[in-house]
Amino acid sequence: MDTEFKPNIVGFLCNWCSYAGADLAGSSKMEIEPSLSVIRVMCSSRINSNLVLSSLLWGADGVLVAGCHPGDCHYERGNYYARRRFALLKKILEVLDLEPDRLQLSWISASEGKRYSEVVNTFAEHISQAGPNSLAHNPKV
Repeated sequence: MDTEFKPNIVGFLCNWCSYAGADLAGSSKMEIEPSLSVIRVMCSSRINSNLVLSSLLWGADGVLVAGCHPGDCHYERGNYYARRRFALLKKILEVLDLEPDRLQLSWISASEGKRYSEVVNTFAEHISQAGPNSLAHNPKV
């Protein structure tokens, strides 16, 4: 029986940049950690704090939010809103002592397939070292 911990990571990817970067990484046959479950959203600003918290409470070991680089948002200022929301969410998790390092925000453009694979693989390695999420709802209990 394989007892090695394999993280469950949720990735919210912006449709216009990060998702396209992921597509480029895949079509270029780059090595990408398979533990990431991708959810395509129209803009990183659409990621509500409740989505991130719910992901962590219901079993995700980590959450990656990826969007367009600041200044390149398809919706002009969406990634600035995302950055502010994310910074506030990290502070809330710090205050509650709820492992804020399980969250990551990254800017990845459509032409950055290599960067996408590096971000995902590095974050997956970090989460693997951190171990299972102690906040996660355990349906066996």
